[in-house]
Parts: sequence; structure tokens; C-alpha cells
Amino acid sequence: MVYSTPEQLSFHPVAGHTVRADCEGGTLSSDFGGLLLRGIDRQSGLTARLAAAIHDTRHPSYIDHPLRDLLAQRLYHIASGYADGNEANSLRRDPLLKLGVERPPLAPEQDLASAPTFSRLAHRVDRKDLSRLTEALGAHFVASYPEPPAAIVLDLDHTDDPTYGQPALAFYNHYYKNYCYLPLLIFEGLSGALVTACRRPGTRPIGAENAMILGRLLAFLRRHWPRPPILVRGDSHVATPEVLEVLAHRHRIDFVFGLAGNAVLLRHAAPVMQEARRLHQQRTALAPAHRVCPPASSRLYDEFPYAAASWAEPWRVMLKAEGMVAGDNPRFVVTSLGAPTPQWVYEEIYCARGNCENDIKAVKCDRHSDRTSATTFLANAMRLLLACAASVLHHARRTQTLQQTALAHAQPSTVILPLFKVATQVKPYKDRILLHLPSSCPVKALLPRVTALLALVPLPGLNTS
Repeated sequence: MVYSTPEQLSFHPVAGHTVRADCEGGTLSSDFGGLLLRGIDRQSGLTARLAAAIHDTRHPSYIDHPLRDLLAQRLYHIASGYADGNEANSLRRDPLLKLGVERPPLAPEQDLASAPTFSRLAHRVDRKDLSRLTEALGAHFVASYPEPPAAIVLDLDHTDDPTYGQPALAFYNHYYKNYCYLPLLIFEGLSGALVTACRRPGTRPIGAENAMILGRLLAFLRRHWPRPPILVRGDSHVATPEVLEVLAHRHRIDFVFGLAGNAVLLRHAAPVMQEARRLHQQRTALAPAHRVCPPASSRLYDEFPYAAASWAEPWRVMLKAEGMVAGDNPRFVVTSLGAPTPQWVYEEIYCARGNCENDIKAVKCDRHSDRTSATTFLANAMRLLLACAASVLHHARRTQTLQQTALAHAQPSTVILPLFKVATQVKPYKDRILLHLPSSCPVKALLPRVTALLALVPLPGLNTS
């Protein structure tokens, strides 16, 4: 028998005592969040829905890890802050992550999947699987509502995903000044829920592509929710003739898009812009007399009908004429809405789409959707959808179990540290598994509420409204 002494970690003495440490804690884990994610996943049915979308070509006799277990393990890793698939090698024996995937925590024969297994999974999916996964995210979004919503706001935006090496379909994008992918993410603007996502090459999206995706999404939503009004919001690159044609005169569907300035628009804006400039000069001159700071800017709003040469008909264009010390700052918004005032359309409706930028930032920075190190485009597309699915779990956790708490509006990275990274001792018995958390756990008062909600709320049925 070979005996070995565990490698010890040395620290400076404290109060006359030597301090040593080792990695021989045994049934200890720092990923308590795996169990919380399991409860959220069981209630929402997300991984089961995603697993049903992938055609598993493996021979049943050689399967140690069912597809649902693989997806659950990978999603829980991403949602717990483990961005890279190779971390599965060291986490496959973690007792709490094994409990999260509903496996005995200390049985060696029930270890989780390793990194090569996830690599094979990512490279096995084909275009049909990815299409079904994209539809599954949309179906999960619909099923998350117990009844049809009063209104729907769709925020569309593309974001850059810088690439390194030479992955397939990564092109140089002059706007972002690098080689990248340019995926499309769609969020619901009122709730912040992710609707679906699409990995795409690094080239600028053309109008026909955006129109095709938007047309399919609207048809899908209308099959489930025929009555609620839908508002589509986007930046100026979305306001193409093809997209406007898809949205024009659809029943209870409107749009608000940014509009890039041109010579015609600037000529329409010139009188109002001159008045805004004069107003700002007057306010700046009067500020010392009233003992107030000079204003940073002065705004005026106006509207006029406008039709580009490629548009089939004119639409209502809102103008924000802003005079500043640094110069003029005109902004244009095109909309099909007829009632709201120009100021309301710009400030309350169009500017609210800025929340979509925060949602995209959370997917990229907290869920690491930009870890696209695979050589094939389809494998990198699979990585984006997994990151989006992990964001869906976070949104469900925030809206269902963390409401009216200090973490109700926290970003994923803020939730991971206090709620997920909790040291836990696992003690399995014949008829139960006991978990010991630290007495100084910072979320001790919050955990009873969270676990009670996850344990008592019944599994929901699929919403087919």
C-alpha cells in the first residue's frame, strides 16, 4: 500500500498558532447554487424542453449521461460562474452539483460528464437541432406566462462577439474594428425576459434577414397570443424597408425604431434645431442671474412625415433637437404609433430600450456567451444558446424566488457570490441527505424563503394559450 501525505498550504501564524490547510475536506462543496438551480429548473421545465429539441444520435447501450443530464449539468455550471467546458473535469465529482443533476452525491459510478463529453455534444448538433433549440427558447418564454400578457414589447439588438484564431464565419466588422460574430438577441422589454437568440456571422445584418427572423417570431407569438398588442423596438440598423414592410399594417403590431440622419432629415430638422440652439444660449446666459449652474443641454421636440426612396409609404418621424455646448445633437425616431407626443415617444418608449443593453451585457459578461473558442460555427452557436438558457434560469430565479428581497433586481454576478458560493458539508444517510451550511452564512435569513418556494410550488404545465 502506498501512503502519501497531502500537500499542505501554509499561512502566516495567527495568535501564536501555525495555520495549515489542505484539499482533503471530502464531502465539502462550494456550489450550493446547484440545488437552487435544480428547483428552478424543475418548476420551469427548461432543460427538459431543450433536451426534447435535440435529436440524440447516440446508441442507447453506450449512454452513461442522458441528454437532459448533460444540458442540466452544463447550464448549472454556466449559471454558477464556470464559463469554460474544461472545468467539468474537476467539477464532475462535486457532491452538490451531482445532487443538482439528481445523482447520489458520493457514488463514484455516478460521476458527472467530463469536458470531452461536452465537446462531443457541441460538435454533434446540426442546423436542425439549433433551429429547434431556438424555437424551444421561444416556447419557454410563452410558457412562462400563466395567461396572455396585456402587451408585449420586443427589443431587438445585435452585439459583437470578438473571435480569435480563425473560427468559421467570423468576419471583420468595420464598425467594431475586429473579427467577430454578430449574434441577434431578442428580449421582452417590459419584463426583461429573454425571448430567443440567434448566432450569426460577423457581417452587418441585411434587411431581408431581420425581416425573416422577425416575421417568424411574430407568427409564432400570434399562434399563442392572438390578441395582445405587440411593440417592436430597435436601433437604426433595424429600420430597413424589408422590416418596415413586414410590420406595416399588421393588426395590433407597431414599431419604434431609431433612424440614422441624412441630408433630407437634417433639412427638416434645421428650423427646430436653430430654435433649440437659441433656447440653450438664452438659458446659459440667464443661469448666473438665477444663481444656478448652466444647463448641460436644451431640448425641443417635433414631428413630420417622412418616406425614404426605398420605403413603400411615409411614416411618422420624431425629432429630438438638442442644443449643447459641444454642438448640435439631433436624433430621429420612426414609428407607426399615432397617438403619443414626440417627447413621449422618444423619452418614454424609445429610450427605454436601453434596458436591453443591460440584458445583453449580463448574457455576455455574467454568462460568458462570448466564449466562442470552437472551430465550427454550429458549436459556437450551441455555446450562445446555452448561455442564453442559463440567463433564462437567472431571470426565473429573480422573478419567482427573489421578489421583495435585496437580490430582486441584482445582476447574475451579484447573485452568484452570496447565494451560490456557499460552503456546504454533505452527509448522506440511508434515508436522507443532510447538508450543513456555515453558521455565518450571509444569506441565512433569505434561504428559508427561497428553498420553501422552490419546494412547495408545483411543477407548471405547458401554457398552450
